Amino acid sequence: MNMDKKQYQKYVRARAPRSPVAKDCVWAFCVGGGICAFAQLLLWVYGEVCGMEKESSATLVSVTLVALAVLLTGLGVFDNIAKRAGAGTLVPITGFANAVASPALDAKSEGLILGVGAKIFTVAGPVLLYGIVSGAVWGVIYYVITLLK
Repeated sequence: MNMDKKQYQKYVRARAPRSPVAKDCVWAFCVGGGICAFAQLLLWVYGEVCGMEKESSATLVSVTLVALAVLLTGLGVFDNIAKRAGAGTLVPITGFANAVASPALDAKSEGLILGVGAKIFTVAGPVLLYGIVSGAVWGVIYYVITLLK
């Protein structure tokens, strides 16, 4: 079957399953909002119920979310949630914890050093690298601008 580019695109569009974009967006919003609401609940529990200072309770919320995301990743639950919720699970701290834990679990059979140690940051590494570099560049730009004032 010989087709030009336009015919092929028409063929693919006719046979590709339609994505329920609105439903997916609502679901992602609800899951992401649920994660954030759970974090707020933890902040309240650690601060008001346990009597911790705000800074300490905020740190403990972050640690708890990372630990839960890694645990759920290890149990295979996080990936199932992410399949349905999509970007809703990418609330920065839980998504980052999953991005670090997933390659580590995949490389577990290759050993601790050459497997887990070498591949743990394969997904999160570029995020760290470009985040740190862009932060440093913007820091220098900000410093230069403040010197010029």
